[in-house]
Amino acid sequence: MNKISLKDYDPTIQQAIKNELNRQEQGLEMIPSENFVSLAVLEALGSVLTNKYSEGYVGKRYYGGCEFIDVVEQTAIDRAKQIFGAEHVNVQPLSGAPANIAVYFALLNPGDTVLGMDLSHGGHLTHGHPVTYMAKIFNFIRYKTNAEGKIDLDNLRQMALEHKPKLILVGYSAYSREIEYEKIKAIADEVGAYTMADIAHIAGLIAGGQMNNPVPIFDVVTTTTHKTLRGPRGAMIMCKEKLATIIDKAVFPGLQGGPHENNIAAKAIAFKEALEPDFKEYARQIKANAKVLEKKFNDFGYKLMFGGTDNHLLLIDVFSTKGVTGKQAQIALDKAGITVNKNMIPDDPRSPMDPSGIRLGTPALTTRGMKEAEMETVADWINEAVINWEDENKLAEIKSKVIELTKKFPLYPELV
Repeated sequence: MNKISLKDYDPTIQQAIKNELNRQEQGLEMIPSENFVSLAVLEALGSVLTNKYSEGYVGKRYYGGCEFIDVVEQTAIDRAKQIFGAEHVNVQPLSGAPANIAVYFALLNPGDTVLGMDLSHGGHLTHGHPVTYMAKIFNFIRYKTNAEGKIDLDNLRQMALEHKPKLILVGYSAYSREIEYEKIKAIADEVGAYTMADIAHIAGLIAGGQMNNPVPIFDVVTTTTHKTLRGPRGAMIMCKEKLATIIDKAVFPGLQGGPHENNIAAKAIAFKEALEPDFKEYARQIKANAKVLEKKFNDFGYKLMFGGTDNHLLLIDVFSTKGVTGKQAQIALDKAGITVNKNMIPDDPRSPMDPSGIRLGTPALTTRGMKEAEMETVADWINEAVINWEDENKLAEIKSKVIELTKKFPLYPELV
């Protein structure tokens, strides 16, 4: 066994990790799907649990020596049930896309119809985009937002009556509004469809009591465990007890072999953190910070998709309002020490690699302790960087200010 330290054995990787730590410490992370985990979560991810195979489920493993693994996995399950009010939880999915695919294979047959949100209107690749393999297996019909930027439930009902879907899917990667789960469930019941919600982006806001919870209402709910939930990169599936067996079989042995128990231990820790009283304040602050950004960007004259935000993110059309493409804005902001992502806007005439919009959010900055006053300042810097996207000196000037701000909100002082 190699007993040499990472620094001595592989300085290339060690330096890359150190550089990434410095980037996170000294920059403003505003990609809505990113966040910062606790030291306890990091510790679990690097634990000896990574050495153990544990195919199967709690009490029903195909390998010996899983008695302590069972404790870890059952703890994660119990905590997730407590947070979301779930009847059944599977914490083994490796990430969000595999979790969604497992649900499709559990509930559908090839050729079955699914109503899912169009990607450019805030949906996700796994919700039926034509470039995915799932779109070759199942018949995805994609619904959109209306001219006001909201989901038109009357139109959704008409589409359901016309297409008779087996599954109605809600949940989004760039949509910034609340979701009326009861009304969508009523539409699904009218046509005899299953209901599925992908809450990957907003799970932490739901856990913190800041957004509607679909788990008691829908048949199946999937989520990643990072993003606003602030855990390790991974996923879980919550469902009604009547669907537990087919969901579990779809995950294992249907799609996966041995689960990553170090990751599941990290999930359990993150779930414990989500049950703490201060998690509710964190979730509240995420939304408060996002509303500050909404007001500021409205004042700057930007066009906000969907009319604003009810959650943690904003999708902003920078091209029509400032004449800067999403790619140009992303690159400029990177140089200024602010990380966002270029993003398509509804029915974007531009290409996905150089779209009209940028997507940004507040979870990571909120985790660092930043509040309304900092959001005011950050919004000013973003606007300056976008309108001066070709001015290298101006971008460098903003970056120096960013570094000074981040010193007041250290991320991992124990690791630096």
